[in-house]
Amino acid sequence: MEQVLSDNNLVISVDAMGGDNSPRVVIEGLSIAAKKNPDIRFILFGDTAKVTPILNEFSNLKKVCELRHSPEMVHNEDKPSQVIRNRNTSMYMAIDAVRKGEAQAVVSAGNTGALMAISKLVLKTITKIHRPAIVSIMPHRNGKYIMLDLGANTECNAINLAEFALMGDILARHALGISKPRVALLNIGAEEMKGKEEIRQAAHMIKNSHMNIEFTGYVEPHEIPNGVADVIVADGFTGNIALKSTEGTARLVVRMLKDAIKSSFLAKLGLPFMLGVMLKVKKTMDPRLYNGAMFVGLNGLSVKSHGGTDALGFSVAVNNAANLVRQNFVATIREEIEKVDLDELSQEVIYEVY
Repeated sequence: MEQVLSDNNLVISVDAMGGDNSPRVVIEGLSIAAKKNPDIRFILFGDTAKVTPILNEFSNLKKVCELRHSPEMVHNEDKPSQVIRNRNTSMYMAIDAVRKGEAQAVVSAGNTGALMAISKLVLKTITKIHRPAIVSIMPHRNGKYIMLDLGANTECNAINLAEFALMGDILARHALGISKPRVALLNIGAEEMKGKEEIRQAAHMIKNSHMNIEFTGYVEPHEIPNGVADVIVADGFTGNIALKSTEGTARLVVRMLKDAIKSSFLAKLGLPFMLGVMLKVKKTMDPRLYNGAMFVGLNGLSVKSHGGTDALGFSVAVNNAANLVRQNFVATIREEIEKVDLDELSQEVIYEVY
């Protein structure tokens, strides 16, 4: 299927083979996203023999999709070191389309480690930033907050954490519209001497640098849902565990509500009066509606969808990518980081240690 993509359209490249139920879930998700975003065009990379029959089921995609064959794909069990140089995978080709300027963003539900490694190799890290981070927007009781890193860097030093705080602050201002975001470091306690050395060093650096961040100190995991901060900063190992624990708890609460209603006759009678409230709670806690974590700190927009998501979840990831493109987010991050003297962070580490 060949289509000419207009220069006036927002173009997103898609790894059609990434995820647990690809390519069907990917294509179904694109169909949903296309209906909500008539200005988007897609370049799909995947096995044409597998993708074409499914793509033909969705008439609304025929005029907005260009399908390009990729002979190979990245599997969930593949190590980043095994796939990072293979330019024939659907993931690599989709990311490379952004580098070439054919697309403004890439979305994949594939192997997170591989997506991070290839994105960093192909798109390169923004000058001054040592490591990119995975960032997502999540709900709390008063609105939404940003959390990073969610798995790109299992180990981080103080400079990495301080840079994450800066990038999170920029994202919160532009994506959430918060003029002065409250930034906190995820820790095991609120006391100043709690936590690992690199967390304490990062706190010192943020407070004593000229990054102009509204730093509120440490936040414990149980405080996050209360909306005590707008940006939560952690290393990738801790952040990923916190994210998955939150998602698991959300599913548990929804499941327990359903079980409680089914087990009680009185609850069933009262359900019509509670339906509106319960639907609102379910929607607020539905992880699919917050799907689509971006790799921040790269010279290009790469968005990671959950591998096990459904069509709705994948469409949300596409919507998030499109919104970030419309906001010119990568250029904004780059421009704002240029204004900050990050070299002083290294000096703060030396000061803290010695």
